Amino acid sequence: MTTTQIESEIKITEKAAKEIMQIMKENSVPDNYGLRVGVKGGGCSGLTYTLGFDAEQKEGDTVIEVNDVRLYVDGKSLFYLTGTELDFTDGLDGKGFVFNNPNATKTCGCGESFGV
Repeated sequence: MTTTQIESEIKITEKAAKEIMQIMKENSVPDNYGLRVGVKGGGCSGLTYTLGFDAEQKEGDTVIEVNDVRLYVDGKSLFYLTGTELDFTDGLDGKGFVFNNPNATKTCGCGESFGV
């Protein structure tokens, strides 16, 4: 299994990185875990984003290290996520992670699904 280090495929804002680290700390997630970022079919626009912690990379994953956060991204998801910025918001419209994806040609009203 090979590890590819890419710094610019997916960006994570400093605010999102801090929130990820805080969630890991609050939930006793070991430091060697990474954040698995992906897409799957579903939602009103066709694809939805997925986030979850994972102990190790899987065959075919790309490993991206940004702002002290290790991301695991499978090849299919990377195709849809290249150039995306993961941000975190805690404004009046709600609190949560936001995907700023330049590949999305349409999004749903809630922002949780997209189409290309």
